[in-house]
Amino acid sequence: MGTLHFDSEDLGLTEEFLSRAYTRMKIGGAAEHTRVRVTRNSAGSTSVDRLTMEYDMSHDAQPIGKVCLCTVQDGTIVRQYDGGTESLFGPGDAFLYTPHDRPYKGVIQRTDYHLIMFDPTLLDQVAESLPGHRTSPVRLTGDRPVSRAAAKNLQRTIEHLRDDVLAVPEIRDAPLITSAASRLLAASVLNAFPSNALTDPTIEDRHDAHPATLRRAVAFIEDHVDSDISAADIAAAARVSLRALQLTFRRHLGTTPLAYLRRVRLAHAHQELLAATPISGATVTLVANRWGFLHPGRFAAAYRRAYGRTPRETLNQLPP
Repeated sequence: MGTLHFDSEDLGLTEEFLSRAYTRMKIGGAAEHTRVRVTRNSAGSTSVDRLTMEYDMSHDAQPIGKVCLCTVQDGTIVRQYDGGTESLFGPGDAFLYTPHDRPYKGVIQRTDYHLIMFDPTLLDQVAESLPGHRTSPVRLTGDRPVSRAAAKNLQRTIEHLRDDVLAVPEIRDAPLITSAASRLLAASVLNAFPSNALTDPTIEDRHDAHPATLRRAVAFIEDHVDSDISAADIAAAARVSLRALQLTFRRHLGTTPLAYLRRVRLAHAHQELLAATPISGATVTLVANRWGFLHPGRFAAAYRRAYGRTPRETLNQLPP
């Protein structure tokens, strides 16, 4: 238990420190202006680190052995694990930095961010109280929260752990409090990210995954496309369980409820860009934000995949 501080402009010292503090890794960066600052508050296996990279630091790392979350305050993080595609994260994002048992790599681009780590067995302990939980080890199956509401709840839990528990020595040294706070964090993670914590759909779930369920769910999405809705909200409107809803979309549309919601919102953004006039004052950023796309790069990439042109080309009425 306690705190840790690191501040250096030496690449060699930084690589040695990061390998000790996290996992064995190789880093790279410019020959100058390579300052890195790290502060850690921890209790048991749970820790919250604040890291500030004042340059673009590349890294190629071995499995970290812990559930590792990240929240970005400023800058951009490009991250890849297990040989998959690269993902881009920016200010306001909260995500799973890497599964505990997979190597990862990426580039941290002049970023101020927090890493939150804890023992993966905490997920198993929390999942034991869930009805129908699996006996196998719990694994997170996605790196982004399932909804904005779940992401906000996770952020609040992280802030409580960071500011009200681990940052206060008298509380940080009280095992019962830190244990409860760590379990709350694990519960928030299970609530926020998709996982294998629950059993497969039941017979009732499979029976409910019919076209009428899809029609009710799609109608609710269309009626609330500009509202902050979650998969749970859609399931409630369709009068089925969350697992039945997920099975319905997978069976009939080959996608997930939230992916379908993003697709509908993208279509609305497309129509608004098409309808914009020079005197309307519309910008790509304003339109993207109105339809829930807060990261310009991800919005532009999704838009180009769907429509074969950039949002700006559509706004300016340029040919693809």
